[in-house]
Amino acid sequence: MKYDVIIVGGGHAGCEAALACARMNHTTLLVTGNIENIATMPCNPSIGGSAKGIVVREIDALGGMMGKVADKTQLQMKLLNNAKGPAVRSLRSQADKVLYPKEMLKILQSQEKLEIKEAMVEDLIVHQNKVKGIVLETGEKINCDIVILTTGTYLKSSIMIGNTRTVSGPDGQKTALHLSDNLKKYGFDILRLKTGTPQRIKRDTIDFSKTRIEKGDNKLYTFSHDDEPNYKIDDQEPCHLIYTTPLTHQIIKDNLTKSSMYGGLDDIEGVGPRYCPSIEDKVTRFKDKEKHQLFLEPESRFYDDIYLQGFSTSMPNDIQKLMVHSLPGLENAEILKYAYAIEYDAIYPTQIMPSLETKILENLFTAGQINGTSGYEEAAGQGLIAGINSSLKLEGKEPLILKRNEAYIGVLIDDLVTKGTKEPYRLLTSRAEYRLLLRDDNADLRLREYGYKVGLIDEDRYKKLLEKKNKIYELKTSLKTISVKKHHTDAYTLLKRPEIKISDLKEYINESDNKILEQVEIEVKYEGYIKKTIKEAEKMLKNESKLIPSNLDYNKIPNLASEARQKLNEVRPLSIGQAIRISGVNPSDISILTIYLRKNYPYD
Repeated sequence: MKYDVIIVGGGHAGCEAALACARMNHTTLLVTGNIENIATMPCNPSIGGSAKGIVVREIDALGGMMGKVADKTQLQMKLLNNAKGPAVRSLRSQADKVLYPKEMLKILQSQEKLEIKEAMVEDLIVHQNKVKGIVLETGEKINCDIVILTTGTYLKSSIMIGNTRTVSGPDGQKTALHLSDNLKKYGFDILRLKTGTPQRIKRDTIDFSKTRIEKGDNKLYTFSHDDEPNYKIDDQEPCHLIYTTPLTHQIIKDNLTKSSMYGGLDDIEGVGPRYCPSIEDKVTRFKDKEKHQLFLEPESRFYDDIYLQGFSTSMPNDIQKLMVHSLPGLENAEILKYAYAIEYDAIYPTQIMPSLETKILENLFTAGQINGTSGYEEAAGQGLIAGINSSLKLEGKEPLILKRNEAYIGVLIDDLVTKGTKEPYRLLTSRAEYRLLLRDDNADLRLREYGYKVGLIDEDRYKKLLEKKNKIYELKTSLKTISVKKHHTDAYTLLKRPEIKISDLKEYINESDNKILEQVEIEVKYEGYIKKTIKEAEKMLKNESKLIPSNLDYNKIPNLASEARQKLNEVRPLSIGQAIRISGVNPSDISILTIYLRKNYPYD
């Protein structure tokens, strides 16, 4: 049978890509090495976090599933940075590692036009630089119009502990041994990356009296814009905070050369994540710090494994045991699973377009860790966009490309395809220059219309969005007409004062929906800052509208710096705006490029 789309890999990117394609009415095949491994969390058992939680809200706004599944299977919910401004607030759920993949698999299996096949993919069918299908490990060929690669950390991966290296995917799963070599054969530049995971500790061997309890918030939250909370505040599972000790640091320093990363293995090529370093890295790089915080996080209600967040390492098991026992409350802890580092192949992301289709092969899309990212949320966001754009291409429509002022997903993809990465990329609020516009609270207002236009948001949900927008407009308008005599001003102006909350004006307001009230309060209080940010974004958008011909020969442009010429040829920017963001392209180069385009390709 021939399919419209084949997705390779059943991680978070693959799940979102497959569901998007099938729901956009295209015959879809999801190929994964192990069906029981679909949507698993081989590392941290959480969804969301700083910036990442906003991505999950954006996925939900566009019609993806990560937020809904996270809501159904959470152990604990928190709104991070709640005491700070709305630009940096972000939801985080402690996820149930058993229930989350089960729930996602159930959704996949019940989806029309979607099939799942358990197999390993080792090559692509390519004809005249166009992908036509996949080749399985068994030699079987399956034809399709579009392939989406979402291979995660399974490309030529190997596990490293001390001085041992084992060819394996995460948690002992099978790895794809030849796919990245075949991608190299087609012309892709491959980079080697690495990441790691910490120990899992048996719950009843921990002395929690020596830890600080970290409970979930006393307010109910959901990632989904549609669903109501399905949990009780008092039923949330607690996490616990501890710190490393001087003994911990001494053990690490005394045994540093036994770590895979620091001498245990001499053939390591991969570059690790700067923002999620191993405990060896923390102790070595931050020598002035006396201690590092660690979190004890439950993995599931169904078993007793506690995840030791912040303690990833590639030390040998005997040294890991000493390290764990040096921690407060873990002096007699039983280690159920030892930490390890994993090395794997990815492609240089400047080889993909903003649509996530590759420049090397037509009809080949990539999403997730194969593009150099880290994190379940970054993967899911890319998977959703790859699925949407694959479907739009099949329908002969323009791709959905989210701009930097529209979504964190837009920032993520633009950073990858424009700047590239040589280490596992992690999304941070600081990467978004328009983060005041990209808030947790307004993801549906920003993106739901896109979800509706591509067919992933139904009529009922779209009508609710329009009603919400209308209510926000009506309340803001009415506040301007309400006179608050004791303050000698109108309610709208009064609400701008830092000490005044919208709840202080409830006697003047008919609206009771907290989401509407919250939105109005933020929009009124931050109106000046929001207008300023919108103006800055509009300047950027002017440059985005100055398109660069796809066949432009940068070698013919006189006076360009050699580094700029090389970077422009590599990235092939779609617009002047994108060209400005390329590392190594200076303002003088942009001026030369703009003059050349104006002279040879005058804008309308």
